[in-house]
Order: sequence, then C-alpha cells, then structure tokens
Amino acid sequence: MQIGSHVLPNNLVVAPMAGVTDRPFRQLCRKFGAGLAISEMVASNSLLRGSEKTRRRANHDGEAEPISVQIAGADPQMMADAARYNVQEGAQIIDINMGCPAKKVCSAMAGSALLRDEALVGRILEAVVRAVDVPVTLKFRTGWDSRNRNALRVTRIAEESGIRMLSLHGRTRACGFSGRAEYDTIRAVKAASSLPVVANGDISTPEQARHVLEHTRADGIMIGRAAQGRPWIFREIAHYLATGERLPAPLVCEIREVLLGHLQDLYAFYGRERGVKVARKHVSWYTKGLAGSASFRHHMNQLDTCAEQFDAVNAFFEKLEQQHRRLCYADIVETDVESEAAA
Repeated sequence: MQIGSHVLPNNLVVAPMAGVTDRPFRQLCRKFGAGLAISEMVASNSLLRGSEKTRRRANHDGEAEPISVQIAGADPQMMADAARYNVQEGAQIIDINMGCPAKKVCSAMAGSALLRDEALVGRILEAVVRAVDVPVTLKFRTGWDSRNRNALRVTRIAEESGIRMLSLHGRTRACGFSGRAEYDTIRAVKAASSLPVVANGDISTPEQARHVLEHTRADGIMIGRAAQGRPWIFREIAHYLATGERLPAPLVCEIREVLLGHLQDLYAFYGRERGVKVARKHVSWYTKGLAGSASFRHHMNQLDTCAEQFDAVNAFFEKLEQQHRRLCYADIVETDVESEAAA
C-alpha cells in the first residue's frame, strides 16, 4: 500500500489510540509486522506544545519510517500550524482526527463532532494539505448518528482537498464503541473513491481481517483495541492473509519475553514513576484471561517500583510455564475462561 511517496511493507495499520499508541507500543507493533503505526492524538493548540505530554508524543527517536502523527482540533489555522510543527519534529505523514467519539474531544467541536459541519471539514483539510509538503490522511467515522451518515460526502470533500488516504471506522459517533461495526459504508466509500481506503472497527482475528478486506474491497485494515496486550496479532494476520493458514499462538515463554521487554521500554520512555503507572494497564491487557490473572492484576496495582513490577511479572509467567510448559498462550486462555464459566 502506498501513501504519497511512502510504500508500506504491507496493508496492516496500527490505529491511533490516546494513551496507548505511544512510541514503545508503536515500535512493538511494527516489530510484529504492522506496516504503519499512527501516533496517539496530538492537540493542535500551540499553548500545549511545551508540556511534557506533548513533547513525549512528538518523540520519534528510533522509530521505523514512515512516521505518521495524528493531529486534532477544530480551527483550520491552528491545525495547519500543528501540521507544520509536527513535520518539523519528524512527521512524514500527517493524519487528521475526525473520528474520536470522546465527549471531551467532541465538546470542543473536534474529532467526530466535525462531521456535523461539512464546510468546516473542507476548510480544515484544505488548510492542512496546503501547510505541509508531506501526505495528509484522514481518519473519520460513518457519520454523527444513524440518521446522519455522511461518509460519502466527507470522502468527496477529502478527495477535493488533496487528502492521500482515508481510514474509516464502521460506526457513527453516537455508537461510540458499542454494538458491532458495519462495513457496508466502508465498501461504498471504497467504490466511490480513488483514494486508498483503510477499514477499521472490530477486526480482532485473522479470519475477520480477511472477511473485512473481501467485503469492503478496502486497501488495508486498521487494528486498534485488538492489539492491546496482543501485538503479535499483526504477525498472525499477515501470515493468514498470505497463506490462508493460522499461525500457532505464541508460547508462554515468548509472551513473557515480549511483556518484560515492553515494560523496560515503558520505564525508559516515561521515567520510573510515570512508567510504573502506564505499565499497569499493559500488564492487565497481556494477562487478561490467564489462570490466576485476576488476583495477579490486583497485586500489580499495589506495586510502586519498576523492580517490583518486573519481578512480579517474571514470577507470574514462570509459574505459568511450570504448570503449562507444553501449552501455548491460547490454550491457557481457553482453559481459564472455561474454568471461570464453570465456577
């Protein structure tokens, strides 16, 4: 798949997720086979650029190219300025957020709230495209609510504005993340557009990835929540799309190595105090469904140092390996889920 002059190694994209797709997470997903990883949302307000959070989000040291940064806001000039700033900081692709359903974002008329004002959508897209000499992409939803689906009109505006790729989540803003994503609108957008289209929403297995690609005729797929605690999903999907065969699930020993490496990267990136707090949610995602994980996660939330967290994770997985030495990760999850249901 190609975005401007950038040729991606495949058509698997990591969705931008606030508080999740930081540099360590993006690098890990790329290591497991994602062709592109978009940064978590960066506010367009220039007053926030000096904050530690914004500086951290603009840190792309050692990151695989192309570097894609998502910006959010409602003012065309501020969005244009934010695009220029992030290109100066190393962004090679600018992604515009018109898909976030969060109340905090929409109350500022940003994110998916912009879909209610198509004229403003056009002004923002045109301003950002004019401001930078790198490709500009757009992530959006099917509309504001079920009675106001305007993805096709927004697609036409995007094409006329010079946007180079569309990522479409198969839900309206009103849906949030509830219910099931629908793919018919994505199919219609792809049929009506000459732009590369990436399908997003509820893609959590290799089989679902193939189904969505076949149904929508999209050029690529975007994975979000399904990659939390499971970055190897990109490896699994890439293999399945290429061969039609499922890869064996990772062994427990591999999961331990991945998680411990991820923790070390988080501590280095955020510093010890902040790193411990950020690590808790990732540990929870990696261990969800594993035997004894509920009490383990409760214990993890009481630990305050990197060393304590690291040792606790190591001990938890060592115990799992001793009990399930010949089993893979999926076998343990299934066994634990069955036992919980029986109880």
